[in-house]
Amino acid sequence: MRRTLSLVLLVAMVVVAAAGCAVLRRAGTNFWELERGPSGQAPDPVMTPEPVVQVYAARTVGVRGLFAVHTWIAVKPRDAMSYTRYEVIGWGVDRGAPAVRVNRAGPDNYWFGDRPERLVDLRGDGVDAIIARVESAVASYPYPSAYRIWPGPNSNTFTAWVGRSVPELKLTLPPTAIGKDYRCDVGTTASGRGLYQPPAE
Repeated sequence: MRRTLSLVLLVAMVVVAAAGCAVLRRAGTNFWELERGPSGQAPDPVMTPEPVVQVYAARTVGVRGLFAVHTWIAVKPRDAMSYTRYEVIGWGVDRGAPAVRVNRAGPDNYWFGDRPERLVDLRGDGVDAIIARVESAVASYPYPSAYRIWPGPNSNTFTAWVGRSVPELKLTLPPTAIGKDYRCDVGTTASGRGLYQPPAE
C-alpha cells in the first residue's frame, strides 16, 4: 500500500513538473510567436450540418499559466458554415475596448502555444435551442466592458455566467478557472469569501 501510494505521488509530481516546464517554456517565449492555429477539435462546419456547442479551457500566457486557465465558448447553429466564438479578454479594456470579444480566433485555436482542453461538446437535436440560450446569456452578461484578474469579472467569470444561465451545458469549470466563482448577481465570489470591489470601468 505504501509503495503504491509512493508511486502514485511520484507520477503526479512528474506530471505536474512536466506541465510546469511547458508553461515556463511558453512564458520564456515572445507570446506573439506562439502557436495560435486550429487544434483540430472542432468539427469542420462545412462537413457538419448538425448544431454544435463547445467550451474550451487553455493555460494562460506567462507564469500565470502555472495555475490559471482562460475559457471560451464556440457555437455553430444547424447548417451554419462557421462558428461564433465568445470570450472575455482584458487586453485593451483600459483603453475602451469591449471585454466581450466575438470571433477573435477560431473555435478551437491554440491559446498562445497551449492546446485547449474541450470541456463541453454538444451536437445534434436540441442543441439549436441551447445555442439560442447561450447567445441570450452572452447578451445579458453584466460586465461587457469590465475586466479584472481577481476576483473578477474576467474570462472565467463570463464562461461561468453562461454555464449558470444555461444549465443544459452541464459545464463544470476546473479549479484553475480563476474568477469562475465571482458572482455577477451579488458582486462577490460564490463562496462569500471574496472581497467585493466595484468593477473596473
